[in-house]
Amino acid sequence: MAKRVIAENCAGTIIDVQDYFLAQLGNRPARSRMERNLVAFARLLGYFRIPIVATLERPIHRKGLLPDALKNRLGESKLFEKDFFDLTKEKKIRDHLARLKRKQMLVAGCETDVCVLQSCLGLIDLGYDVFVVEDLVFSSARNTAAALARMQAEGAVVLSYKTLYYELLQAVGGGRPADAIEAKFGPFPNDLPDQIR
Repeated sequence: MAKRVIAENCAGTIIDVQDYFLAQLGNRPARSRMERNLVAFARLLGYFRIPIVATLERPIHRKGLLPDALKNRLGESKLFEKDFFDLTKEKKIRDHLARLKRKQMLVAGCETDVCVLQSCLGLIDLGYDVFVVEDLVFSSARNTAAALARMQAEGAVVLSYKTLYYELLQAVGGGRPADAIEAKFGPFPNDLPDQIR
């Protein structure tokens, strides 16, 4: 049976989007673009009332906090500090995810070949369906193809932000599913990008 993203079954994870890791993106435009794109991701999940868990890798004083725009967008989302690369090895995070009673995890953050990879493997081990948003994961490594291939081989689905956007939306405005979504969540924000750049 095909795995489809269903808003009511989803939780989002934003892994270790901190100054230390963002600086590894190199030039300022690349960093600003990733920050803007992650804010769009958080807004999209927020519209569909998909809970988000964000993590910060310790030591915080060296690696930094979330960018202000992303932190402000997360609002009531749960923020955890972690020592393990795999977020599921942290009991507080694992227990929080279990309490959400969501079996699909939408994954963004860094580093693709370390914390994202290990967290995806841990989530899969715990029985979650994992969806990695490919254009919202990043690393200091130039080539992360092997990490993405390993995630897929273990059962993760790699998709784009655009694919996620339209899979959650389900239909063009005025159609039956779109009417039901608007009735449940309110008017869809017309400034929310359907693609990230």
